Amino acid sequence: MTKKLLLAAALAVCASLILEAHGQSATWKPSQNIEIIVPAAAGGANDLTGRLVQRIMQEGKLAPTLVNVVNKPGGGHSIGLAYLNQRAADGHYLMVETGTMLVNEITGKLNVRHSDITPIAVLYRDFVGITVRADSPIKTGRDFVERLRKDPASLSIALSSALANANHLAVAMVAKNGGADVRKMKIVVFNSGSETMTALLGGHVDVVVGPANLAARHLPDGKIRVIGLAAPRRLGGVLAQVPTFGEQGTPGVLANWRSVIGPKNMTPGQVAYWDQVFAKVVQADDYRKEVERNLADPIYLGSREARKFWDQEYSDLKGLLGDLGLTN
Repeated sequence: MTKKLLLAAALAVCASLILEAHGQSATWKPSQNIEIIVPAAAGGANDLTGRLVQRIMQEGKLAPTLVNVVNKPGGGHSIGLAYLNQRAADGHYLMVETGTMLVNEITGKLNVRHSDITPIAVLYRDFVGITVRADSPIKTGRDFVERLRKDPASLSIALSSALANANHLAVAMVAKNGGADVRKMKIVVFNSGSETMTALLGGHVDVVVGPANLAARHLPDGKIRVIGLAAPRRLGGVLAQVPTFGEQGTPGVLANWRSVIGPKNMTPGQVAYWDQVFAKVVQADDYRKEVERNLADPIYLGSREARKFWDQEYSDLKGLLGDLGLTN
């Protein structure tokens, strides 16, 4: 009887400790300043996303402590990721991340795997548009794909700011679905989207591939023609009349998405805390206006769905990068 009583007492203590730990986890909230890490220099799209989230959190009092943006550029995001994962299991550190991490993992440029981080949210995605000069003989997306199918090196295709990014992968997907040899495409890399447009208007390249909002900024001048969007449906604003490549017979959907991640080994309570915060961030008027202004798709996903999204993107990107001969 004594042994049974001791065993029962021990089990009761263990249950109490588990419940206590669960309660502490479920009620976690920041107790020190929060850092939003941006793995790029100030002024770029990732930095603007981080600062938008910071401003909404601060002005909306969505966090009990200060929220700071910390830029950690370089190394194909490896510097930012190393800084993040040095704070394992610490919910005070978040990072803005994109498909760049997955591409660099697949191509062997990154030691950190996507399974080594904690997805918190997917915020939105920027679809890719393909643009030519207004006087180009290429009038439609169908013309473009047919030209590449016959001779994939016959067009100089400008994009920024690195091979294997969303712009490169989008045009490769469209070309591949149209029967072109994507390894033979003539890709010219520039430092910025504005440089690609300057080169296009100056007659130095034939085609520009970039975010839809880049094309939207230049379309009203009447000097360019947007021949197709690598999107699931038509976009709004000045691009409302631009067809998708799917409508033109060569389906291709690929976007540059913005996500928020945390370090490895975050607790369920920490993840739950940030889930409810980001659910409020994406409802803020400033957030909605910024997403709409950039013609982006506000596909908010919480942590559970964000993990599935990351895994699926990894699989899809690995196949496409293999077609380009860029896998490790």
